[in-house]
Amino acid sequence: MMTNIQHPAADTPREREPDEANIRALVEAFYGRVDEDPLLGPIFSRALTGRWDEHLAKMTTFWSSLVLGTKNYRGNVQEAHRPVDEIEPRHFARWLSLFLNTVETRYEPAAAVQFMEPALRIAQSLQLSKFGWDYQIPVEQQELLAALKRQRTGDNPEPRFPERPGAEPFPAKFVGKPADEK
Repeated sequence: MMTNIQHPAADTPREREPDEANIRALVEAFYGRVDEDPLLGPIFSRALTGRWDEHLAKMTTFWSSLVLGTKNYRGNVQEAHRPVDEIEPRHFARWLSLFLNTVETRYEPAAAVQFMEPALRIAQSLQLSKFGWDYQIPVEQQELLAALKRQRTGDNPEPRFPERPGAEPFPAKFVGKPADEK
């Protein structure tokens, strides 16, 4: 279990540009939320017991490599996730929802896209690898990826992001068995 979870104050300004320090803070905040989450927490706890610090350092290096171009990450994302058998589509939806929301609360939109687009692409790759090439990526996930791409490339000066139902931070259709079903 993780300790020392830090949530930003509501009036904390969002970062304009990613750097090593705020990426580390993002990773720690996100995995703090994962650890507290009733759906994801038990899975991560089983997989990372006694290795949280190592994982947080690796994820900081991973996101720094992707976003800052540091190229220090050495690893295989597909292989790292292969041993976790209990992952279902709803776990991906929850992971994305938590991650995108954490990024949105910590970064200005232009900086947030630098995390969100790769996160959605990686999730899609992992989903197809885990569930087979005929797996249908949820429409909400596809729409969000397309909106982020338009924002990044400037294809649409005022990007329209998919509507957010209820209190969902981003469209995230939960698919799979409900948590109370075995």
